[in-house]
Amino acid sequence: MLDDADDIHPLFYGAPKSTEFKKLRKRIVQNVREAVEHYGMVERRTDGTTPKWLVCLSGGKDSYTMLAILHELKWRGLLPVDLLACNLDQGQPGFPATVLPEFLERMQVPHRVEYEDTYSIVKQKVPAGRTYCALCSRLRRGNLYRIAREEGCSAVVLGHHRDDILETFFMNLFHGGRLATMPPKLVNEEGDLFVYRPLAHVAEADCEKFAKSMNYPIIPCDLCGSQDGLQRQQVKQILDGWEKNSPGRRQVMFRSLMNIRPSHMLDPKLFDFAGLMRGSVETDENPNDIPKLR
Repeated sequence: MLDDADDIHPLFYGAPKSTEFKKLRKRIVQNVREAVEHYGMVERRTDGTTPKWLVCLSGGKDSYTMLAILHELKWRGLLPVDLLACNLDQGQPGFPATVLPEFLERMQVPHRVEYEDTYSIVKQKVPAGRTYCALCSRLRRGNLYRIAREEGCSAVVLGHHRDDILETFFMNLFHGGRLATMPPKLVNEEGDLFVYRPLAHVAEADCEKFAKSMNYPIIPCDLCGSQDGLQRQQVKQILDGWEKNSPGRRQVMFRSLMNIRPSHMLDPKLFDFAGLMRGSVETDENPNDIPKLR
């Protein structure tokens, strides 16, 4: 990594010179580059045009980290896409509307800031005592899709990190009765936009250290007062306890999401249990062979 001011993107101006921060930055860059390549996030176009991504910026530590690292990769010539930062002001009480526009102007980042009062809709639709997050998220996603289409973007890029993916997996396991989580890449229901999560391999703790070290102007995500008591917070506490007792367990669990053996699960839609025959041997080439006893 180069650290001279003339050789880096403005998002890195004033970056700490410590060895610890340089290692952190290098690790995050490697994690993001790995995810982009591993999940095929850069379209291979034959018409010579350059893909354009709508990079969603909430003002939290994760989205700031994502914005900086994507621009770092693009600055280095490692991400051949155009980037447009976007913040959706949803009309939450107390939202500091000038913080992000001023920051993006100062950082010379192409951007669009959109005001859409979804908060009033959520307040009207959600019963008293219930959390706003589910409906708020759906309304936000719909508006981001609209903005992406208006800006000619092929992808909406979200700042969910490794820990978000793990928490979602356990929420589905504990409360949804299914094995599923946030995929790093998907196509929206309309089929016209990709949704990418380039921080999929990045630990939340790294995002927090990075954004704090860079002194980015963090906007809290609980302005609506709807965060307490969420199932996600309960799952986070469970994972925190496991990590405290066995450091590194989060990463081991995350790797398991990348190493799934359908023949060792119980879903007949994914593996032909009924078609198994005696005498067959499980091999890497034929996933329908009989699993070895354990």
